[in-house]
Amino acid sequence: MYKKLHTVIVKHPKEAFVSQEHLSKEWKTFNFIEEPDFVEALNEYEQFLDILRKHVERIEFLPASEGVGLDSIYAHDPVKFTPKGAILLRSGKTLRQPEAAAFKRFLQEKNIPIVGELTGSAVADGGDLVWLDDRTLAVGRGYRTNDEAIRQIKEMTKDVVDECIVVPLPHDQGEAECLHLMSFISLVDSDLAVVYSRLMPVFFRQYLIERGIQLIEVPEAEYQNLGCNVLALAPRVCVMLSENPYTKQRLIEAGATVYEYKGREISYLGTGGPTCLTCPVIRT
Repeated sequence: MYKKLHTVIVKHPKEAFVSQEHLSKEWKTFNFIEEPDFVEALNEYEQFLDILRKHVERIEFLPASEGVGLDSIYAHDPVKFTPKGAILLRSGKTLRQPEAAAFKRFLQEKNIPIVGELTGSAVADGGDLVWLDDRTLAVGRGYRTNDEAIRQIKEMTKDVVDECIVVPLPHDQGEAECLHLMSFISLVDSDLAVVYSRLMPVFFRQYLIERGIQLIEVPEAEYQNLGCNVLALAPRVCVMLSENPYTKQRLIEAGATVYEYKGREISYLGTGGPTCLTCPVIRT
């Protein structure tokens, strides 16, 4: 999740948010903090895309789709890519469950391989699956990802994963709010991660340190502004939400190049930072 990003799938707010009228009708249903401004969301997203285009060879755009909602802008969650292809997930947030079928159609049209999909009672979000390296997968067990999903994911990845670490997630603000494993850790390099340790189980924090990973601790105010949500474009090259100066400075001191985008409408109000806005397909 820190290697050079070559191919990424995203969804433009013009396809996810549709219009100001649509936002007015739907933002409360999808538990956004406030109603986003549609025009400003388009402007913010273009700034974000400008950064991606400078570093990513191929950007694929999900189309508008019937049956999916505002959260579909956060393209990371309906699938997770393995070295052999995509695992189609089923969100723990009921309103987001139709996104997987729309994503499946898109992958099939693009001839992108699918290695499996969750079935039965299994639910999981992509934000709960973190590749620590090519053969080590951490999975957050919380309100969005359950035990049956973890069992199925382990089975589907047994040929490419040597170690699967299950990380219990806290209740935090409750079932209605979004808390993923990626809410409190973002890998920026093999030995560098941005973290919010107050939500992290002790064993997992100790495990990261034992692996030789330097932890950049995000302060409370910047955590609330999605300061822990940092997308690696390449090792120690990353993009984050603006107005997180402490975290940005610590990253720079650790040798990282940091790009920022204004993301109040597309990120903060829907609690989805740059990692959430992107579904990485190929990293090398």
